[in-house]
Amino acid sequence: MSGVLRADVGALRVELCTDDREFTALGPAWGRLYRSCGAATPFQSHAWLHSWWTSYGTPGRLRLVLVRDADEHGELRAVAPLMRAGGPLPRLVPLGGAISDFGDVLLDDEHADRAAATLAEALSEAARTALIDFREVRPGSAAERVYEHWRGPRRRVPDSLCLELPGLSMDELMARLPAEKVRQVRAKRRRLAKLGVTRLVTPSGEVDAAMRRLLALHRLQWQGRGVTPEHLHERFADHLVRAVGPLVRSGDAVVTEFLLDGEVVAVDLTLLSPRMAGCYLYGAHPRLRERKADIAVMLLDASTGYAAGGRRTLNLLRGDEPYKYRWRPEPVVNQRLLLARRSTALLMSAVIGKVAARSRVKELLRRWNERRGGGR
Repeated sequence: MSGVLRADVGALRVELCTDDREFTALGPAWGRLYRSCGAATPFQSHAWLHSWWTSYGTPGRLRLVLVRDADEHGELRAVAPLMRAGGPLPRLVPLGGAISDFGDVLLDDEHADRAAATLAEALSEAARTALIDFREVRPGSAAERVYEHWRGPRRRVPDSLCLELPGLSMDELMARLPAEKVRQVRAKRRRLAKLGVTRLVTPSGEVDAAMRRLLALHRLQWQGRGVTPEHLHERFADHLVRAVGPLVRSGDAVVTEFLLDGEVVAVDLTLLSPRMAGCYLYGAHPRLRERKADIAVMLLDASTGYAAGGRRTLNLLRGDEPYKYRWRPEPVVNQRLLLARRSTALLMSAVIGKVAARSRVKELLRRWNERRGGGR
């Protein structure tokens, strides 16, 4: 059910939605708000989050904090898509979980300051005895405005590293590389052309089947190696198939298939927002490597075409895999925003302590690896 947390706050009212069916019904209004929030990424779209909740949500834990106009139309001006987390520490965390590279709220840009202030007050009421824990907040996000308006204890700590390239064409990206690297990339592009690798954008009506092919190829390429375990689960497959079709139809994603000898040998999913293109997931048949095709060049050649259309960045998303560094990306660190009431400040201290301990362990492992000559 939904409940009114606060009414008529500067011509805005606040509601708390905890009902799955009401979450479903919010789709059209959510979509309008999403389009009016310049910082939004597809990870904040209704299609992505509702699908994620369907696959991963726990009944009774949904907490959507909604800010609406107080008039009869009740247009959405802000949304914080949260849920109550399990575990010993009571927390409200963003929907989307570990498979979403960015967590954020939505704010209507035309009403951003007022909506952010109202949302901050509403979150304080909704949290009660819980800590609000925003993970993977990208610099420049809407959640940072809520953080600025927060009146209680708050802390900002580093989260995951992302690598970003400017939104340029492939030729323009190559111009940023040393001459020897440019020659290597040109040779790899010629190799792909000689092999006859072609690509096509998957029509919206064929996206579901293409996503199943992507996941099958992804499993095949990582067979016997360290694949992300979640990518092998049926719930992940169901989520992607359910979410990506609507995202493609709304222009927030593009699926690209690569063919060799008339057979699909790779499929790539790129997520799109007004400010960036994000390389989310791909699957590639081992045959491509056997034929000495450079998969990274093949994928980037396609993705730069989507990023160069006025978007400022091509985001390689989380992770610092060595192959990404050949393109001279800029490291951008996501933030973890912790918001507490005075009564829950100790919870924040506990989380900060855990973060610090984990960072120390990672640093010790890094030094140990370096001493053993293990590099990354």
